[in-house]
Amino acid sequence: MNRGLLLRFENLVQLRGACRQLPALSSRKVCGAQWKPVQLSAHPMGTLLLHPQLWPEHRLISAAFSQCRHLGTKEETKKKKKKIPPTKGEVEIRQKMTVEELAQAMGKDTDHIYEALLYTDINLDSVEPDSILHEDLIKMIVQKSGMKYKSAKLKEEKERKNMDAVKRQVVNCSFWLFLLPPADPAVLTPRPPVVTILGHVDHGKTTLLDSLRKSQVASMEAGGITQHIGAFIVHMPSGEKITFLDTPGHAAFSAMRARGTNVTDIVILVVAAEDGVMQQTIESIQHAKNAAVPLILAINKCDKPEADPEKVKKELLAHDVVCEEFGGDVQAVNISALKGENLMVLAEATVALAEMLELKADATGLVEGTIIESRKDKGKGPLTTAIIQRGTLRKGCVLVAGKTWAKVRFLFDENGKAVDAASPGIPVEIMGWKESPSAGDEILEVESEQRAQEVVAWRTYVEQQEKMKKDLEVIEAKQKEHRLEYEKKQKKLAHLTWRQRKAVLYKANKHLMFSRPKERTEMDENTLSLIVKGDVDGSVEAILNILDSYDCEDECKLDIVYFGMGDISENDISLAEAFNGVIFGFSVKANESIKKLADKKGIKIKLHNIIYKLIEDLKDELNSRLPPTVVETTIGEASVLDTFSVTVGKNKIPVAGCRVHKGLLDRKMKFKLIRNRDVIWKGCLSSLKHHKDDVQVIKTGMDCGLSLDKNLEFSIGDEIICYEEKEVQQTTSWDPGF
Repeated sequence: MNRGLLLRFENLVQLRGACRQLPALSSRKVCGAQWKPVQLSAHPMGTLLLHPQLWPEHRLISAAFSQCRHLGTKEETKKKKKKIPPTKGEVEIRQKMTVEELAQAMGKDTDHIYEALLYTDINLDSVEPDSILHEDLIKMIVQKSGMKYKSAKLKEEKERKNMDAVKRQVVNCSFWLFLLPPADPAVLTPRPPVVTILGHVDHGKTTLLDSLRKSQVASMEAGGITQHIGAFIVHMPSGEKITFLDTPGHAAFSAMRARGTNVTDIVILVVAAEDGVMQQTIESIQHAKNAAVPLILAINKCDKPEADPEKVKKELLAHDVVCEEFGGDVQAVNISALKGENLMVLAEATVALAEMLELKADATGLVEGTIIESRKDKGKGPLTTAIIQRGTLRKGCVLVAGKTWAKVRFLFDENGKAVDAASPGIPVEIMGWKESPSAGDEILEVESEQRAQEVVAWRTYVEQQEKMKKDLEVIEAKQKEHRLEYEKKQKKLAHLTWRQRKAVLYKANKHLMFSRPKERTEMDENTLSLIVKGDVDGSVEAILNILDSYDCEDECKLDIVYFGMGDISENDISLAEAFNGVIFGFSVKANESIKKLADKKGIKIKLHNIIYKLIEDLKDELNSRLPPTVVETTIGEASVLDTFSVTVGKNKIPVAGCRVHKGLLDRKMKFKLIRNRDVIWKGCLSSLKHHKDDVQVIKTGMDCGLSLDKNLEFSIGDEIICYEEKEVQQTTSWDPGF
């Protein structure tokens, strides 16, 4: 009886263990199925418990597997009945898709995806139907399947409606002829000519405009040079109005000069009679040619004894500027802006040329114009100087420029006086912008604030999509590069086992773990982080254009953390502290509280009003970030005339008998031994003697005996050089071009 109970108990234990193993032994496809006991025809479950000796372990497991096979076959039959429609054309993919989502997009089952993944280094045991695949894997799977892919988001971009604002049909005069189709002549009215004064730095452009306006514009400029575009109206004695644009002549302001010619009708090219044609003179001629704008030549400083106007005219022939006296169409006027000589002749020449051009514009309808300059004012907020090209600008107009918009609150003339309206050809300062637009942006009037917001949203969206597209191209190129590099490494390790591969990779990358902190410290020390602030958008643009020419990244990296308009703020201090940077301000201020905060946090604030001084200061800051170099200064030279050795204890020490033929030998300094023009030793002397006496210094013409701190044999004819090492601060090799 006890024996029978014991057998039954053992069989029950075996049955319990077998049931525990069943879930692990079942296949992946039926792992989610609910286990239901099956009533076997030959041996029902009830008999199993009554007669355990009839059901050994191997038969029990066999019965269980037959049940698994039954369930698995049922599931497979169901799946086979569901026919997946094949995908035609291209497969739409996203950056991250699951295995199941990709299979549905391709019109395949998940087994097809698993088969494609066999060509990769991914462990299939870790891949489930809901596992996320990265974009490079998705593309590889689609290509291995003989299909093409396309990005789903590009389709969405094409479906979005274009909400941008565009120009209406406009004007038939001067430079606008090239930009806009003709308008109805009945609505066109005469307008003032827009004249841009161009030329080399310090050739007298602002002094000329100053004399025309009977004002002191030049005396207000920092350093005596113009650093912004000035837009002014000059009233002639005959009653005509001329809108003048005074552009900077300094090399740093090339973009400003180009912007000036793009909104002008006539260019007055100022050339100093004693200097002749200079670098910015040539550049100004090119800007005028690109804009297809007629030229008037003003030869300035003719009152000076060394003035030579004829030489200037001949030099300009080489640049296709032919004056009327040489058979060309360019008027030339000899002037003295400082003394006011012949200025009316120049003005009359300008008015005459404007009459020939028949400058007219449409003063009705929606406003169109161009931003000449942009700046921030503490009390007024963002302000822009603009030239109106069509329509009449009034208070309450809703404008769009770039990725910002404005409801015009106030209009100001060049003297800061409020005006009610601005017609075509008139420069005006606009107040009411939500953000500062960029200089050179096109101004368009729209019907309402809602429409303005739609336009800005569309332009922002387009810019984001373009940026994403460029970023995606860069990412794909990097991924391809990394994939090729990875495959190359895998081929080299293909003959090794996975354990051996892991060991090889660990040894190859072990040094990186220890070098990262050091590399990061070196990177921080050799990086100059900048915060750039300017009074107007054009000034910031000029500084950034100069910084774009920086090409000495191997010496010191230049990182522009932030740039913008306005005075130095607490936010600028915080950024400089976070990035260990320096703040450079151009024609802006920092109040006392900001200066105290900067001193407390150890932040440098460098303020300048002249651009070339700012660049010089920036170069000094770059120099301070460069490590010092060691320079050797020769103090004395001696020749080895004889060699011998002395015994000290058990050691023989080589000694050189020398004669000093230049300078002196100082035992405190460093020495080097030169043989056949090669330096074979550097170090210090162990002894220096004159006859039998130890000495500190041997002068020119004296004989001496010396030994080195290293046991090195001398040869007759060797040179002994005494030198001093000094650390000298390096200077950057960056040349900004002026």
